[in-house]
Amino acid sequence: MARSGVRYEDVQRAIDALLSKGEAPSVHKVREVLGTGSFTTISEHLREWRTQREENRDQPPPRGMPAALQELAEGLWEKAQTAANEALAHYRQEADSRVETARQEAGEASRRAEDAEQRESALSAHLASTEQRLTEQSGELARREAERDTLAEREAKLSRQQARLEQQLADLQQAQERKAREHQQALAEQASHHQERLAQEEKRHESSESRLMALLDQARQERQAADKAHAQRHQQLETRLEKTERLVQEARSALAEEEKRYRETDWARRQAEERTRTQQHEQALLQGRIDEQKQLLAEQARRLRDLETQLHRCLWQAPVTPPDNEHEAEGEAEHGARNDEDPANAEPSREE
Repeated sequence: MARSGVRYEDVQRAIDALLSKGEAPSVHKVREVLGTGSFTTISEHLREWRTQREENRDQPPPRGMPAALQELAEGLWEKAQTAANEALAHYRQEADSRVETARQEAGEASRRAEDAEQRESALSAHLASTEQRLTEQSGELARREAERDTLAEREAKLSRQQARLEQQLADLQQAQERKAREHQQALAEQASHHQERLAQEEKRHESSESRLMALLDQARQERQAADKAHAQRHQQLETRLEKTERLVQEARSALAEEEKRYRETDWARRQAEERTRTQQHEQALLQGRIDEQKQLLAEQARRLRDLETQLHRCLWQAPVTPPDNEHEAEGEAEHGARNDEDPANAEPSREE
């Protein structure tokens, strides 16, 4: 609906002024003559003026108009109308071609968007599976770490037990050495006592040599028995020491094996973390490509809207009316030629 700022009479006077100068009326030229008014209002008044002129086209020409001038006007009008129809057909064909191209591009963009969404869904599922495996591996790692802590405690316990056994072994060796010294001392004292007794017996009873020999034999046997007992005790201590060393070696082997398993588990955990970081990076790249596809789709939609706007303008282009006189016919012909050169002037603007 036209605004109250510019009236139809004002637009009609501006059109009459343009026709008097031999210029074809258009929205821009009418606004230049008026110096004010919106393009929409002027366009509606100009369309009304052309409608009225189209309705009065079949009325007889004014009296006194020469027949040659009338034929010339009619010829110019037919040429102008033919040129306008050709231009309109050309614009409609071009608009239809652009709309079809835009629809094809929009369909292709939609297919690419669907493909991107499918790839995103597949990657999301793969990422979820990877996260699940990572969670399982984290649980396995926690279990291995708990086992490692248990083995570390066992190792510490074995180390304490080894230290205690070594201390016991040292105590046993000291006790053995002390008993050996005591035994040697006792043997020495016993030998000395026997020597004293022998001397006494020799002094007292030189005739009891046989008895003295028996005593010496008894002392020698007691010493041999003591040496044998000492050797057996020493062998027992060495056996216990070898057993203790074997237990310590087994504990060390078990600890080394557990450390090896822990290193393998730690390496597997680092590999899983590296794969997770790689997959996160790939997901970020895919998200970037999806954003680019969305931007491209938005650009295609904007271009489609622009093409639809241009098509709407071409379809709503006002028809060219026949001129009332020779000046109007020349102005219409000139206006049609300008429209052929510049399609933008052929359609009045629909905006304020």
